[in-house]
Amino acid sequence: MRASLLDEIKIIDTDTHVVEPPDLWTSRVSTKRWGDRVPHVRADANGDPAWFVADKLVLPVAAAAMAGWHQYPPMHPPSLNDADRATWDPLARVQRMDELGIHAQVLYPNVAGFGGGNFTDVDEPELMLACVEAYNDFLSEYCQTAPGRFVPIAALPFWDVELSIKELHRAVDNGHRGVIFSGVPDAWGQPDLTDRYWDRLWAAIQEAGVPVNFHIASGNIADITTIGNPANGPHANYSALGVGFFLGNAGTITKLITGGVCHRFPKLNFVSVESGIGWIPFALSALDWQWLNCGVPKEHPEYDLLPSEYFKRQIYGCFWFEQATAISAIEQLGADNFLYETDFPHPTSMSPGPASIATTPREYLELTFADVPDADMEKILHGNAARIYGL
Repeated sequence: MRASLLDEIKIIDTDTHVVEPPDLWTSRVSTKRWGDRVPHVRADANGDPAWFVADKLVLPVAAAAMAGWHQYPPMHPPSLNDADRATWDPLARVQRMDELGIHAQVLYPNVAGFGGGNFTDVDEPELMLACVEAYNDFLSEYCQTAPGRFVPIAALPFWDVELSIKELHRAVDNGHRGVIFSGVPDAWGQPDLTDRYWDRLWAAIQEAGVPVNFHIASGNIADITTIGNPANGPHANYSALGVGFFLGNAGTITKLITGGVCHRFPKLNFVSVESGIGWIPFALSALDWQWLNCGVPKEHPEYDLLPSEYFKRQIYGCFWFEQATAISAIEQLGADNFLYETDFPHPTSMSPGPASIATTPREYLELTFADVPDADMEKILHGNAARIYGL
């Protein structure tokens, strides 16, 4: 029965990544005018192809194309030619999705950063905007290679609210189903996430009917390769990074609620992407207690819900590798606020390989969802995402 149900559900994978082609920006933005400030690929210190924005190294070209790679993270294929073709070719990717039983995938960037902050490195507003527009146009075209199978999420020129609203409308008109945003815009000198400065943008997004997506590691992670004590070893340090990033999204959720963003925009949905869900019941329990214990209802009598109730109304979490902790969260909070993802083709994705303990999505779901009610399973694997993203 469970296997049969998995065959019937059109599974929506709510966090995957586009491995950008090397000419994405140089083919769309004038290099004659802007030169090497346009995001481009050239050899790094090791002679391998890497992304540069101006003279700043962003990441190796195939760093995000880790699915099935034979070395443990942070090691990665030296080039796209060495990577699994399904990690970068959209048609090969659709074929892989069919093999894995995935109907649709929500798409996030790599080169731009998970909040779009890497575009600011060009240090020229007109070029920064051109880079955002080029990425969003590329993503629209990428999705057209397989209509209905990909869900594009737009980047925004977050350094300018008016431009962000304009690009929001342009992107939605071109088929984008949500926006990606940094949980810490202040990392780039912008106002705090809870500042009323953003209210015009939240209002525009709410009116557009699409969600705001907060991917983990959406701050300034330019020094990611040097985080951690070198004596610990690169693999140990890399494993620590992921866990810290997961829990960092707890801060984003807390800000959205305590800063009144959820209260002011009750129809705006927020998605905590790639953060897991096992920690969410504890975080909400702690926040409810602190909320009452610190007298927030007296300070803000207009807030008519508890933090956990704001969460249940409009915030969602994505999970993939968890088993007992995911089931516990679903049992405690219900199935309405959770989404399934694979993180394909990132280092921690649900992609089996010689240097990964991951199982296939099908194997994982059959094991983890063995005792989950059918109605809850349908919500988590399809219904919630279809509602949020308007599919």
